[in-house]
Amino acid sequence: MKKAATIFTLLIAGVLYAQQPFKHTLKLMGSRFDITVVANDSTEANGYIDLAVNEISRIERLISSWDANSQTSEINRNAGIHPVKVDAELFNLIQRAIGISKLTDGAFDISYASMDKIWKFDGSMTVMPTADSIRNSVAKVGFQNIVLNKENSTVFLKLIGMKIGFGAIGKGYAADSAKDVLISKGVVSGIINASGDMNTWGKQPDNKEWNIAITNPMNKNKVFALLPISNGAVVTSGNYEKYVTFNNIRYTHIIDPRSGYPATGIISVTVFAPKAELADALATSVFVMGIEAGLNRIEQLPKVACIIIDDKGNITTSKNIEIEKS
Repeated sequence: MKKAATIFTLLIAGVLYAQQPFKHTLKLMGSRFDITVVANDSTEANGYIDLAVNEISRIERLISSWDANSQTSEINRNAGIHPVKVDAELFNLIQRAIGISKLTDGAFDISYASMDKIWKFDGSMTVMPTADSIRNSVAKVGFQNIVLNKENSTVFLKLIGMKIGFGAIGKGYAADSAKDVLISKGVVSGIINASGDMNTWGKQPDNKEWNIAITNPMNKNKVFALLPISNGAVVTSGNYEKYVTFNNIRYTHIIDPRSGYPATGIISVTVFAPKAELADALATSVFVMGIEAGLNRIEQLPKVACIIIDDKGNITTSKNIEIEKS
């Protein structure tokens, strides 16, 4: 009996090791997605990847503010007019977003979409906007003006011209949803990389954990650190590619929705969390809040950690993480 059990164990191990990772790169939600699944062969892997793509496309149809037929666009069209009934999934996503807004004192805010686009990070901006124009640019921003009615599943934006958008959370949510679908179909391991929003589960076929590379913000062509992650998400936000400089101050493309001014002082934030949606939102928020306030919020949350690099190259980590440079 013991011998049979041993043979059975070896057979199982052999099956697992026979599996291998298969990766496809696609453009979804206007961004690059790398979808990796561990499967027995390419036919099986392609079927799984198609399931992930279908789920990500479904999420995009639900939350896209560029699609006139989406429920998000319907909410925006009726801002200041009347509430809009939405699917429970979208209602719950908005409700969670408002929860993160409260946690971060408004540093994260899906109504940032109401902001006037007065900052340009394409090299064409030569003069800093005036204080009045910056203040006016966020006049219609404010999560407090998003009214939810759970009983009726409706969303109402109080101000005419107000908008919501999921640019700072949507890809993370799509990665989470695709991961859940694949797990439900029996995919034992994989990675969803939504333009840097990484979501992993399981381990590699040789039973080693997945290693996530953190880009060196001082040299984006080099890896700063390699960190193992087996079931969770990691998101890095950086301003080393999109920024403007006025009076020797670097202003990042990540803008504080409360003031209208771009974040300063930080060039990279990496957040580890159970869900990519949360990591995505927090990475942006820490940029806006700054190192001290950002760490304070991160360390209040279970199973969440972060690495912050300032514009002098100094590294700050939350208490529950240790890193080794590569």
